[in-house]
Amino acid sequence: MKIKNLLELLYEEAPLSWQEDYDNSGLNIGDPKASTERVLVCLDVTEAVIDEAIEKRCGLIISHHPLVFHGIKQLVPKGPIERAVIKAVRAGIAIAAMHTNLDNSMKGVNKKIAEKLGLTQVKALQPFAGRLKKLTTFCPADHVETVRNAIFAAGGGNIGEYSSCSFNSEGTGTFKAGQHTNPFVGEKGKIHYEAETRIETIVPDHLLQRVVDAMIAAHPYEEVAYDIYPLDNSYDAAGTGVIGVLEKTLTETELIEHIAHVFQTKVLRYSALTGKPIQKLAVCGGAGVFLLQSAIRAGADAFVTADVKYHDFFEADKKLLLIDAGHYETEQYTIELIAEILRKKIPNFAVHISEVNTNAVNYFSSRNTEIIS
Repeated sequence: MKIKNLLELLYEEAPLSWQEDYDNSGLNIGDPKASTERVLVCLDVTEAVIDEAIEKRCGLIISHHPLVFHGIKQLVPKGPIERAVIKAVRAGIAIAAMHTNLDNSMKGVNKKIAEKLGLTQVKALQPFAGRLKKLTTFCPADHVETVRNAIFAAGGGNIGEYSSCSFNSEGTGTFKAGQHTNPFVGEKGKIHYEAETRIETIVPDHLLQRVVDAMIAAHPYEEVAYDIYPLDNSYDAAGTGVIGVLEKTLTETELIEHIAHVFQTKVLRYSALTGKPIQKLAVCGGAGVFLLQSAIRAGADAFVTADVKYHDFFEADKKLLLIDAGHYETEQYTIELIAEILRKKIPNFAVHISEVNTNAVNYFSSRNTEIIS
């Protein structure tokens, strides 16, 4: 299967346009037109992971974190990134990342974490804004259903759990065809009045061009009149972090124990206990403390994330319980998620999950006077 086509299956769930400005999701290394029979999925790309891909004869590695995050000025083996890039190129292995675009998908990383923690009623903690467009076109009455269905089939007209959403109003369109036209109705050089239906619907920006192309292809007019309006509405299919409800109320101690069990970690850092029961839980895998105030405003009883700095714990201010469960620990199930998406879309394709532990952090337990690895 061509690498380009394989990655496009993932982009259907997490479009590249959803990645943050600083990110480098997508194909980092390799030829998108090359073919591969096997893929290796991992959290981070290291030389050990590339060796594993070579051993398993995988032509593509898909990681969560990009191997090439910042620009490489010299491709010499002076550091781990450069050495990994050189090894991958020499082995003919392509490398792609599904990072913040997958973080920001409501079918992505945080939804997977919520699933592992047993959350229900899950929604985006900070939904995207400005990602929706209103599409309006004008169609002769006999072709309205065809054009409308083409728009829906291409991805337009979805609002939450509702599909095929549109508003239709009747009116009269006018036009005068020029001498070099081929009008569907009317005569050249004469003004024409046509009973038309105004079709209005909503389209996410990453699908806009596809929807417009489908609309034009289905429309009978030689020149299709349509309008596109930017909207400030929130887009609940994408956003940063998630918030949901636990199946049963837990004490703070029970929640900490639950998180330690789910993430398989022996070390958790957390803010001062509030003494309140925990029912509503906010989550952001990886470095998500920038969402702390959003979690407080949303009424979360606790917020689970990673990479929390010392002073950030003060900001919790006993308004909620802030828990740092570790970067690797909170994002480890991303590997499982990517593999699940690929196996569902292409059941007969060989998807391997990396067996290399790429966690760069090691732990020391003073209680047991031993190193925790």
